[in-house]
Amino acid sequence: MDLQRIEASTKSGQIGVVHLGLGAFHRAHQAVYLERYRQRSGDRGWGVCSANLRSSVALVDGLRAAQHRYHVAEYADSDTLTLREIGVIEETLFSGRDAAGRWGRDRDALLARMAAAETRLVTLTVTEKGYFLNPASGDLMRDDAMIIGDIAAPRQPRTAPGLLVEALARRRDAGIAPFTVLSCDNMPDNGKRTRQAVVQLAEQRDTALAGWIADEVAFPCSMVDRIVPAMTDADFERLAALGVTDANAVVCEAFTQWVVEDNFPLGRPDWKADGVEMVADVAPFETMKLRMLNGSHSLLAYLGALAGIETVFDGVNHVGLRAALRRYMREEATPTLEMPEGVDLDAYADSLLARFANDSLRHRLHQIAMDGSQKLPQRWLSGALKRAGAGQSSPCVALGMAAWIRYTSGVDLMGKRHPVDDPLAQRFESVHQAHGRDAGALVAAYLAMDDVVPSELATDDGFAQAVVSAYQTLTQDGLEEALAALTHS
Repeated sequence: MDLQRIEASTKSGQIGVVHLGLGAFHRAHQAVYLERYRQRSGDRGWGVCSANLRSSVALVDGLRAAQHRYHVAEYADSDTLTLREIGVIEETLFSGRDAAGRWGRDRDALLARMAAAETRLVTLTVTEKGYFLNPASGDLMRDDAMIIGDIAAPRQPRTAPGLLVEALARRRDAGIAPFTVLSCDNMPDNGKRTRQAVVQLAEQRDTALAGWIADEVAFPCSMVDRIVPAMTDADFERLAALGVTDANAVVCEAFTQWVVEDNFPLGRPDWKADGVEMVADVAPFETMKLRMLNGSHSLLAYLGALAGIETVFDGVNHVGLRAALRRYMREEATPTLEMPEGVDLDAYADSLLARFANDSLRHRLHQIAMDGSQKLPQRWLSGALKRAGAGQSSPCVALGMAAWIRYTSGVDLMGKRHPVDDPLAQRFESVHQAHGRDAGALVAAYLAMDDVVPSELATDDGFAQAVVSAYQTLTQDGLEEALAALTHS
């Protein structure tokens, strides 16, 4: 194996960044860029405090026990590996709910850290559902139980928007300039959407505070890209064979990209030399990645998982699925994009297929399939709506929607049950119980979910009929027949 080992510096630094969402992606993406910057520049003013807002306190405590050091294994393929030790995380905190149902063990410490003058940047990877925004309208879901709780007890917030509002309120009261808020989640206009969530939540507390946040706080947009599968026993065994025993390790692909809108009033790391692309407008890159990479991932996830295919690698090596991905990217996604001069979308599509075929990653399709109600509006439906407005069909998206609808029943095409991990899972179960035997009624009920499907697309008869037809073929005749029908559409 071609192996390169890169060790972290032993020197600690000052915390300048607070990150909300201590998961694998953050540890394999933003933290890696900041580690590379620290090692290259010697600037130790951008150390990270990372907070977990979910139920896993074990990761927080595990990193503490390891003095906040862990390894990132970057595979170009099964024979080419860069093994990095990361030490830029200086502190880990837990502000979620523990196994006993108690909330916010380290919440006071987290809020104090966010309110400190030394904190100049707060970044987030809390997934789409962590912003509590209606996927279709983009408005704050004020009727969500978590948001209701933050409105009732704003100084004991449980959500990411609530933490941001309370920390910013403390800074305003103390006369400290606001930190910059940088979303690193896969949402279109993620900075603008984060601003929407924070301002609308602040309005429930204090209109003057909401106005101050709207006027004074920078919410730049960003686009992030790196495939980071969930760790498996096999991954830990591979690392152990290299002499690395690390319960906090992360495995990912070698490719990485970070495109950021350059709007940081309190300053930022000079990280362009470390590969961060600083631009005036992230939107074209963001939309490209959402519709092509993420959209292809979702298409592969629902179709493949229904047929018992386990990973992205296995799926992209299925001839019919690979052809469907290529067609989706080139015929349905690419025509909806408006990119800067010099961006070759055909080459980008080819590069994505090559990345999906990385034989060193075991990226499970069920992991990608999580939270479809939050992801599909920006991955598939916005592009399909644009095509419908131009009188064009989207048969790949229609097949994807059919597969998603069947997936949310919790039963694959062989009758094997699987969990449905989605904020709307209970609603899906009720709809399937009511309409599961009538494809037309079932599809109509799903398309009528206006917090997921844009109403203009839902009422497009051609799209609706395409989803019904694809659903019938997929569920009655199987994946191969559904893919064959796609080639003739």
